[in-house]
Amino acid sequence: MSLNQHINDELAAWDRDNLMHPTTHVANHARGDAPGRIMTGGDGVYVTDRDGNRMLDGFAALYCVNAGYGRTEIADAMSKQAHEMAYFHSYAGHGNEPAIRLAKMVMDRAPDHMARVYFGLSGSDANESNVKYAWHYHILRGQPEKKKIISRWRGYHGSGLVSGSLTGLEGYHARFHLPLPGFLHTETPHYLHRPDMDMSEADYLDHLITALETMIEREGPDTIAAFIGEPIMGTGGIIPPPEGYWARVQEVLNRHHILLIADEVVTGFGRMGQMFGSTYYGLKPDFMTIAKGLTSAYAPLSGSILSDRVFNVLSEGSDDHGVLCHGWTYSAHPVSAAAGVANLTLIDDLGLVAQAGENGPYLKKRLQEAVGDHPNVAEVRGDGLLAAVELMKNPATRTLFPTMSVAPKVAEAMLRRGVISRAMPEGDIMGFAPPLSITRDEIDIIADALRDALHEVLGS
Repeated sequence: MSLNQHINDELAAWDRDNLMHPTTHVANHARGDAPGRIMTGGDGVYVTDRDGNRMLDGFAALYCVNAGYGRTEIADAMSKQAHEMAYFHSYAGHGNEPAIRLAKMVMDRAPDHMARVYFGLSGSDANESNVKYAWHYHILRGQPEKKKIISRWRGYHGSGLVSGSLTGLEGYHARFHLPLPGFLHTETPHYLHRPDMDMSEADYLDHLITALETMIEREGPDTIAAFIGEPIMGTGGIIPPPEGYWARVQEVLNRHHILLIADEVVTGFGRMGQMFGSTYYGLKPDFMTIAKGLTSAYAPLSGSILSDRVFNVLSEGSDDHGVLCHGWTYSAHPVSAAAGVANLTLIDDLGLVAQAGENGPYLKKRLQEAVGDHPNVAEVRGDGLLAAVELMKNPATRTLFPTMSVAPKVAEAMLRRGVISRAMPEGDIMGFAPPLSITRDEIDIIADALRDALHEVLGS
């Protein structure tokens, strides 16, 4: 046995014996029954594991490495900041240069009606902040009973107690006492899964809005603080909204004085071919949740962007009541902020937002060409540089495969062909969200690998 093999075996044992992994089969990993992978490097859209396997990452890790791997500009900025000042808190008005610069850069890119950004570390904690701020807003306005939050089934907003309650995926609720009381879920806006196969898209949109209105009326509009939604659903299956959906939803929310939280963790900073999904779909949110693409995941950082009307109420509230007592130890962390500054500068310099806008339609087109006529493909969908392929046993009758176990096998078959994809929850759905720096030749590799993997797993 070589030294490298010994080290690798020892690392694998330490991994199984010591490290608790997120979203992992606990027992299988601890026993070594499930394959693990220790990653060691990356460059562009490719990553490498400790055994030297080089793989095209068709999902940007978790939709987050927007600028691509191996960007020394970001790493150097983090190193420089860590050497100068690795940390000081941002409580009580304390600041640091990279956090202040990054806040200016974020607000320069945000819609004009947004006012301030509060930095955290993850999308989950940013949504926790947004809910607290929404509650605080209504309390300051003399409406403390406006507390309930409406989300959507299949939406993903994190895995904390509040953020996990916002999430509309069963796996994040079961055996966790979630969702907490006061967190409601309305219907998933996905035409493929409409309740009546004969329903037109216009009728289906009416159905969705009626369901939302009915929920609001049943609960009482004076009890509802906010509605949260991803501009395009991500982890729930990469589901673009029906045409006209967001305009209709916002009309309902405005009429009932319900705040809108746009969860831009996936869609922010270029993935839609525009800086934000809210701009792409015509949303005017009261809060925007940002993370992932803010630093391209080179360092953990998130943000809650507050609108003018929310910030003004919170500011007046401090004049009346004093300090707004909300904060995290690592809010506006200088090393993470330095990564954010370098990342957004790089995204601009390389023109990655425009590149995503050009290559997003090409990704969807190539997937359609590669597998659209496969008898088990129910839908090829996407917007921006986000795409999904949904598989069914019989798409004509919307009959699912037993136990929804086909997509993981297809993902494994793609991995054997050197391409990382993602099998998504609550369906047999293959998801794709590569780095914004991907080329058309590399998109062709993804499409060809999916075609061959489907043929291997399901036949032609």
